[in-house]
Amino acid sequence: MTRVLSAVAWPYTNGPRHIGHVAGFGVPSDVFSRFMRMAGHDVLMVSGTDEHGTPILVLADNEGVPARELVDKYNQVIVDDLCGLGLSYDLFTRTTTGNHYAVVQEMFETCRRNGYMVEETTKTAISPSTGRTLPDRYIEGTCPICKYAGARGDQCDNCGNQLDATELIDPRSKINGEVPEFIDTQHWFLDLPALADALGEWLDQREATGLWRPNVIKFSQNILKEIRPRAMTRDIDWGIPVPGWEDQPTKRLYVWFDAVIGYLSASIEWARRLGEPDKWREWWNDADAESYYFMGKDNIVFHSQIWPAELLAYNGEGAKGGEPGMFGTLSLPTEVVSSEFLTFGDLQFSTSRGNVIYVGDFLARYGPDALRYYICAAGPETSDAAFTWADFVTRNNSELVAGWGNLVNRTATMIAKSFGEIPAAGALEEVDEQVLATVRDGFDTVGGLVGKHRLRAAIAEAMRVVGEVNKYLTLTEPYKMKDESQRERLGTVLHVAAQCVSDCNTLLSPFLPHSANKVHAVLGGEGELMPMPRVEQVEELEPGNGAGHTSYSIITGEYSSTPAWESRPVVVGAKVDKPTPVFTKLDPSVVEEELARAGA
Repeated sequence: MTRVLSAVAWPYTNGPRHIGHVAGFGVPSDVFSRFMRMAGHDVLMVSGTDEHGTPILVLADNEGVPARELVDKYNQVIVDDLCGLGLSYDLFTRTTTGNHYAVVQEMFETCRRNGYMVEETTKTAISPSTGRTLPDRYIEGTCPICKYAGARGDQCDNCGNQLDATELIDPRSKINGEVPEFIDTQHWFLDLPALADALGEWLDQREATGLWRPNVIKFSQNILKEIRPRAMTRDIDWGIPVPGWEDQPTKRLYVWFDAVIGYLSASIEWARRLGEPDKWREWWNDADAESYYFMGKDNIVFHSQIWPAELLAYNGEGAKGGEPGMFGTLSLPTEVVSSEFLTFGDLQFSTSRGNVIYVGDFLARYGPDALRYYICAAGPETSDAAFTWADFVTRNNSELVAGWGNLVNRTATMIAKSFGEIPAAGALEEVDEQVLATVRDGFDTVGGLVGKHRLRAAIAEAMRVVGEVNKYLTLTEPYKMKDESQRERLGTVLHVAAQCVSDCNTLLSPFLPHSANKVHAVLGGEGELMPMPRVEQVEELEPGNGAGHTSYSIITGEYSSTPAWESRPVVVGAKVDKPTPVFTKLDPSVVEEELARAGA
């Protein structure tokens, strides 16, 4: 058994999440986490909502509400949606908690004490019309490196380089189009050059494993070539106070400095709520534990450079040396698992442009497993992938319904009609042995692919196995065995089919946990094969700190009953009734309805 930290990107609370978001961080992390539990590993899956930063203030101003009221509203929406999708978090929390504030401030103070936080005078942008600070990401211009016209003041999404807003050619405010003014201000910078050698050595070690996706490791090594200090504080009044600058209420820690620390703070909060406050150390201080970070490609830099740099600085493992703080030596990521983008046809998902399909709306109309299946089968694993309603309907009907759903339905229908329960098997023939072996082999092939984050290949292999079982039923023709002399053979074939369906259900359960419970019930089980997450209202652990919450919603769950990743004999005599379809076939009119809904 290995301890596995499943560190899932933190969705931002500036609105509901759309399906492009969960295609990157949500479904891939849950499939992996569920599989690793089934494979016998001790998994800790954590995340939460990212609630600081200027975009929150801008949106709160637009809606005429305080920032805390805004994040409270969208935190609840996101919690409900992700729980509805079946994401099996041990803890999904938020960055505005007292626990998170305390952990972040400890990280900052230790990094500074070790010499990796350097105070410098720099330029900050001011809006001429309002006098308020204009954050880097709200300044747009031409990249000085690749000449991309839509570069932001903190990063160019075209070439991936970190930028300073003062370097942009023809900078302008994304809020109102005005040209910003730049004035002097004091900030703390993370001394990335002092950590560059340690970062490079770590990345070389990661590359040597051969496990990282090539696009992720190469991008990470390339941005290391242009490394420079990066500001870890901001001129803003919404966020975590800067230790030592408590008398400056308009100075806060940079949202990305605090957000990535959420993986650690959520682990600590989980342990505290469990009543074992040091248990988190089993995942963070043990060199044999593994950690996998899931996100979209736009967040690679923060997980393969900024977060590892913070960890190295905290550990005192850079050029300046130093000693770890109260958390001890913290482990760096085993792998950064980054997906590409899911697009809306030929367009980027964009809430502001109306090119969006919200998770909550999708779940309400089509259910969670239809979305999970599509993301696994056609998602942006190693290249951008285009979602279309036509493709979704086709895959749902021709693969999920006609393939897997049909196998479950026809098997259960024949058992219910002929026996009413799972029959005992007589002597097995070669055709029976072959199909059983094919399904058993699926545990190695499918499991090996999921363990390497190759979900598209994994679910394709699982569905191939399903197809082989469908072929077995076509070949053996149990529906033609009506004579009493054939009854023993009928029982054997249907027993074999039930065993195959049960095992295929196990193979598909990390991908399709909701329907796995339904299939389990169809075959006479209790319908509780895969444990599901739940939403709980909890009390703030440190009500005197943080953003002033007294209670908030979390996602959590009890996953110890997760079944093992192996074949389990079906129970002879288990009652099987005539089934109702597990999956819903969609009418082709859905395509036009959805396009009309989107105004296309």
